[in-house]
Amino acid sequence: MSPRPRRGWGRHGPYPAFNQSRRRLLSAGLWLSLTVSLGCSPPRPKIRVAGIPWVGYAPLFLARDLGHYQSSPLHLLESASNSASLMALAARATEAATLTLDECLSARAAGLDLRVILVFDESAGADVIMARSHIRSLQDLRGKRVGLEEGATGALLLTRVLSTAGLRPEDIDKVTLSPPDQVRAFVAGKIDAVVSFEPHATHLAQAGAHRLVDSRQFPGLIVDVLAVRRDAIEADAAAFTHLLAGYFRALAYLQRSRAEAAERIARQMGITTEEVLDALGGIRLFDLQENHAWLGGPNPRLRGVADRLNRLMLDARLLAQAADTWDLAEGRFLPSLPA
Repeated sequence: MSPRPRRGWGRHGPYPAFNQSRRRLLSAGLWLSLTVSLGCSPPRPKIRVAGIPWVGYAPLFLARDLGHYQSSPLHLLESASNSASLMALAARATEAATLTLDECLSARAAGLDLRVILVFDESAGADVIMARSHIRSLQDLRGKRVGLEEGATGALLLTRVLSTAGLRPEDIDKVTLSPPDQVRAFVAGKIDAVVSFEPHATHLAQAGAHRLVDSRQFPGLIVDVLAVRRDAIEADAAAFTHLLAGYFRALAYLQRSRAEAAERIARQMGITTEEVLDALGGIRLFDLQENHAWLGGPNPRLRGVADRLNRLMLDARLLAQAADTWDLAEGRFLPSLPA
């Protein structure tokens, strides 16, 4: 699978400043004042969806590329990381964001009222611990310098890996690293192993690292979702119905014309078509039927998965208190299943 140090295509990374957004908001306020004074109807507010064009979220950006969101209030914003997207949600600079489920739970536990309206995928090898050649087993991590972005999904994977190996967090030397810095730190000899994900993992492999363990050993641990602020849903529910309709049209195109769709995704991501196809092999994209099972009905599957993740994060001290999961799943915007 393929790495991509360009344009922040990992799930996590530094948070960008909002200076330009602030200027746009001020400009929008001036325009609104003018339209009201002239007696014109103000334009329909944009629904901003923040996300990183990572392969797990690729059908969403593919939908935009295919023109499914033209003449709509939907506006996709490319973030530097999931962490940046989450902060944008908290700052009300966006209405929706692509996140991992653990990030969504952290936000809800902190008081941010989010709903999950789409489950993109689960990691099936795309999240990985890469290590130097002399580290051959999980127990070999003892005393080693392990790079990761603290507090992100990588910390969750590392917690499970250490527990499986009978190690404690204090048995390793954690080195905080943003994804773009991983390869440089590895090549410079500053770390012995690193918690990474595709497409960065392939660049690490090219630098001499090998795959020690990956998310295939922990099914259901890392799930990608589309989270929306509850107040945004109430303000423009129709926009989210349109958003998901376009997404599933793009997903069908990807499934029907995989090579052609991969070429489009590769242009967006700045990597090769082969790297996109490799990266897709590390995740399992959920179709419409699976989304109905995860989000619909009186007992959506998402709730059970979220409850288990809650307990794991509490045990690992990644959460100070459990997130409420009762109203987390919101399936009403999904297209209907074929009769």
